[in-house]
Amino acid sequence: MTRPVLSNRQARRLFLDRHHLLRPVAGPGRGADLARLLVDLGFVQVDSVNTLARAHDLILWARRGQYRPRALEHAVGRDRTAFEHWTHDAAVVPMEFYPMWRLKFERDEAAMRRRWPKWRCEGWDSELDTILDRIAEQGPTCSLDVGAGETKGSTGWWDWHPSKTALEFLWRSGRLAICHRRGFRKYYDLAERVIPEQYLNARRDDAGIIDWAMSAALARLGFGTSGELAAFFEIVTRDEARDWCAQAARDGRLAEIEVVGADGAPRRSFTDAGQMAAVTDLPDPSNRVRLLSPFDPALRDRARAERLFGFHYRIEIFVPAKKRRYGYYVFPVMQGDRLIGRIDAKRDGRALRVAAFWPEQGVAMGKGRLAALTAELERVARFTGLTDMRFDPGWLRG
Repeated sequence: MTRPVLSNRQARRLFLDRHHLLRPVAGPGRGADLARLLVDLGFVQVDSVNTLARAHDLILWARRGQYRPRALEHAVGRDRTAFEHWTHDAAVVPMEFYPMWRLKFERDEAAMRRRWPKWRCEGWDSELDTILDRIAEQGPTCSLDVGAGETKGSTGWWDWHPSKTALEFLWRSGRLAICHRRGFRKYYDLAERVIPEQYLNARRDDAGIIDWAMSAALARLGFGTSGELAAFFEIVTRDEARDWCAQAARDGRLAEIEVVGADGAPRRSFTDAGQMAAVTDLPDPSNRVRLLSPFDPALRDRARAERLFGFHYRIEIFVPAKKRRYGYYVFPVMQGDRLIGRIDAKRDGRALRVAAFWPEQGVAMGKGRLAALTAELERVARFTGLTDMRFDPGWLRG
């Protein structure tokens, strides 16, 4: 049987529409509007790097121009419409997804008990009850409040002292929850004091959670291989994902299709009838130039971004400066349904300093595109509270 084919143009537009990057959408970016956006995206990755704006804030701002960082702080720390935990990395997740995270808590705990004794400081597991008792009696606690006199390892950033390790273990396994942050520092409390009761006490069996996770991933990607669907929330194992896709295809819930990449090569994927029907109604993309976070959910799977958009992108943190082609932390730049380049832009006092912009091959930087790029940089400057903008000599490369 011949499989249906999604052209590269159709695939890019469906994918971007599911990520709220195809068309302009108005909204205040706070309260109920922000809660709906988080549900639509599935999660927002949290990252501490702040050369211009933190990753989670830039991700949300790219979709809601009125968004401001305080709104996400309120969603987690006051309104309890979202919680912090882990997908492929640290993330803010819609609170209504919490019941499905119970399977992730269990699996993360099992994985930590296997792995952490080999690469964490000894003694962390003997601190678990002490940490729980302290938080039960004294309330929200951060890593600075515990571990006095304990010795850290000497192997780098992730080598925590035992009490810090215990805090992270209890959070990842679901017994603690992040109740708020101050600056970027996490404060932990007992889960039952943070998570609203209707979500804390809700239960689903493992099969129901797997079905939800795979279906929800497909709804947010538009199409994908079994591995890509499993990787979305990182709840489902790869074997479970393959079995689920096979059964869903037999049941008629999924269809196999060919998705054409930027290089013209087809790749077998799964989708459903709703996604295929939506393709015919997609509008032309907005012509806005968008500066995206390096951790934007549309780009976090670097191999998929290269297949779909022909955009080879890596953060060159571990590449020696003399060998870097680009700055170590450059921002992808999108226009319409294309990635048109990458930009080295950062805070420099009260100014937004643009060190370099590298257009992608075949992208002409005429007056109109330069004006659109400048307009986006002005929007970014306002969002980040900067009052000036400077361009280094020779900033436009290529």
